[in-house]
Amino acid sequence: MAAVLCYEGRLSLYCFLGGMASLLVFYGAELFLHEESIWTKVALSVGFYISLNIIIRIRYDPRDYQEQYKSFGIYAILMALFHYTEYLGIAICNPKTLSPDSFILNHSIHYGLAAAASWIEYFVETHYFPEIKTYKLVWIMGVLLCVAGESLRKVAMITASKNFSHIVQFERHNEHELVTHGVYGWMRHPSYVGWFYWSIGTQITLANPICFVIYAIASWKFFHDRILMEEITLLNFFGEEYIEYQERVPSGLPYIRGFRVEP
Repeated sequence: MAAVLCYEGRLSLYCFLGGMASLLVFYGAELFLHEESIWTKVALSVGFYISLNIIIRIRYDPRDYQEQYKSFGIYAILMALFHYTEYLGIAICNPKTLSPDSFILNHSIHYGLAAAASWIEYFVETHYFPEIKTYKLVWIMGVLLCVAGESLRKVAMITASKNFSHIVQFERHNEHELVTHGVYGWMRHPSYVGWFYWSIGTQITLANPICFVIYAIASWKFFHDRILMEEITLLNFFGEEYIEYQERVPSGLPYIRGFRVEP
C-alpha cells in the first residue's frame, strides 16, 4: 500500500517550501531595492509570513487531522519562531551586525545533522509506535520549556543590546561593556541557558526519547566549550571586574563553571 503524506505532513512541507521561497524573494527584493532600513526588512518578513499563513488557511481544511502528527506541526512552529526571532532580536539590539546569517539557519553542519536526526527518530517512532506521539501532556511540557528558554534568550539579547553578537568577539571595541544587570545579575550566560533548554524542549515536544538524551549531552558539551572560550576573552577584556562578576554570579548551566583564573 502506497504511503500517503498526512495533512500535517503536507502542511509542514508547504510551509517549509513557502518559507524558503519567501526568503529568496525577500533577499532578492532587498538587493534590487538596496533597502537599508532595518524596520522595512522586518516589515517585509512579517508581510511574507502573514501572506503565507492566509494562503494556507484558505487552502486547507483543519478538520483533516491526524493526532500523532500534531506535535510535529507544533515543533515546526517553534523552530520557525526561534530562527525568525533570532533575526528580529539582532535587528532590535544590534542592527549594525544584522545579516542573513542572523537567522542562524546555517549555524553549523552539526546543527543540521541534529535536526535531521530528530526528524528521522520522530517519523520512525510515529510509524512503529504512534501512540507515544499522542500524549498531550508531553508536548505541552516541551512547548512550555521551549517558550521559557526562548523568552530568556531574547530578554538576554535585548538586555545586552549592542554588546550581544552571535559570534564570540576576540577584539574589544570602545563600545563594549560588561553587562551585569537584569537577567545577567542572575546568571552570566542567560542567552546560552535559554538556548540549552529550548533545544531539549524541542525533543520533549516531539516525544523523542533518544534525541532528548543526545541533545542534552551534545548541547551541554557545546555550551561548556563555548563558555570556556568566551570567558577567556571576557577576562582579557575586563580583567578583575570580570573575576569579581564570576565570583558573584553562576554561569546558569549545571556543572559549567567557565574559565577560572588560578590563584
